[in-house]
Amino acid sequence: MTQRGRATRSTGPAGRPRRSDGPRGTDRAGAPRGDLAARRARLREVIEPVITAAGYDLEDLSVSRAGRRHVVRVIVDADGGITLDAVADVSRAVSTALDAAEEAEGDIVAGEYQLEVSSPGVDRPLTLPRHWRRNVGRLVKVTVRGDAGDRQLTGRITAADDERVELETDAGATAHPYPQLGPGRIQVEFTRLDEADLGDDTDIDDDEDLEDEER
Repeated sequence: MTQRGRATRSTGPAGRPRRSDGPRGTDRAGAPRGDLAARRARLREVIEPVITAAGYDLEDLSVSRAGRRHVVRVIVDADGGITLDAVADVSRAVSTALDAAEEAEGDIVAGEYQLEVSSPGVDRPLTLPRHWRRNVGRLVKVTVRGDAGDRQLTGRITAADDERVELETDAGATAHPYPQLGPGRIQVEFTRLDEADLGDDTDIDDDEDLEDEER
């Protein structure tokens, strides 16, 4: 059974000094420091190649505020899932890449920030073929689009490839191409003990509230 969790890293004024040689209000590359979307795009440029080289997929990357600091949250996954040790390895590799990028270009995220790397929780929607493939055997609820209108369908994923997904429902087996499907939602089955060990990738320290989250 795959373990899921997260590793975190904090950096900034509490650690080493931050550098910025650009005009006031910009980083050394000239990007506005207040633009979270620009920061997120630059972070992806640095982080995604590291994750891909390690053999994983970058599923999501977000930048949000927690008090005076930013939180950079990175969600990674792979066929067969990702272990806690792998999460820690990816976190160190991403941290090293961010340090190198900041040494070369100045701050990517202005001020203190915390890096969090985790695997997806069961609440993450299934939107890509690889998401469906990695959840074969699970019960899922999904909206199916058709000429007669949309309908809700609940079934167990029995197979998935690059073109379609096969579901076993109370009415029998069905197959649907991905363009017909909305985001799939995993249904937690409490009789399955393995669900109890799956983490929640949205967990943050209880004493800090995230604000202005941008995805």
